[in-house]
Amino acid sequence: MPRENERDGSYRRMPDVDENIPADDRRQVPFKMLLPFLLVSFGLAWGILALFIFLPDQMTGAFGELTGQHPLFFLAVYAPAIAGMVVIAYCGGYEGLRRYFTRFLKWRCPIGWYGLFLIGIPTVFYGSSVLKGNPFPGPFPFASFRTLLAALFFTAIKGPFEEFGWRGVALPLLQRRFKPLWAGLFLGVIWGGWHLPAFLLSGTPQGAWSFAPFFAGSVAVSVIVTQLFNDSRGSILLPALFHFQLNNPIWPDAQPYDMVGFVLIAVLVVWQKRSDMLTGSNAVKEVIPWT
Repeated sequence: MPRENERDGSYRRMPDVDENIPADDRRQVPFKMLLPFLLVSFGLAWGILALFIFLPDQMTGAFGELTGQHPLFFLAVYAPAIAGMVVIAYCGGYEGLRRYFTRFLKWRCPIGWYGLFLIGIPTVFYGSSVLKGNPFPGPFPFASFRTLLAALFFTAIKGPFEEFGWRGVALPLLQRRFKPLWAGLFLGVIWGGWHLPAFLLSGTPQGAWSFAPFFAGSVAVSVIVTQLFNDSRGSILLPALFHFQLNNPIWPDAQPYDMVGFVLIAVLVVWQKRSDMLTGSNAVKEVIPWT
């Protein structure tokens, strides 16, 4: 906006404000913050796991054997959420964080997504278990209701928290530069690659899996969740729920056939939603919902 020159009464234009950018956009997390987000996400997670890979005796002696329930493994898993919170706090302060967390309360989306949660995902796991040659539905993996609740609780507070970073911060930033399909594919490659060190440690859940099908499945799931995120107008709750269902301890071990199922679902989602995914007409690009 113009500012009067105190000396001669003339006007000059403020150099630090672009009047073509809406005021709310000036408070948004800039695209360049994607780099520090990724640096913190990878640096924290890969740093912790690298210490156990290259200094196993020293780390095990100091902190105990690394397992899926180890506090340091939780810290590594939380790295994307921590990175996301750092970025949001830096750009939006306390008010930005408060508004961001309201996205965890969004639950509205087309009913078909709830059908995928409740019917589609279980069908993929149990159907893939049959293809793998396991009994259907297989023995219940928990000896008591108490152990089941404990497993569900630890599943809920671990992997799903990644979505505060991946879908909450990285995806809307990527959708400013790429159409949703390409943003989902790109983020899937990043997300799948981020898990790589966990496959090199025997004590982690991924230690018994093959990386290649997991990586392909991660890319497919990223495409699926991209459309879910946009259809729910930026919900973090629903991607977290999807993530929980992927890790639900009730499902049988169906690796690697379950990943084939998610690739097929991703293809179906892209076909059904091709207008949105190829044009970006429904893409959510804001990180902090100021309005």
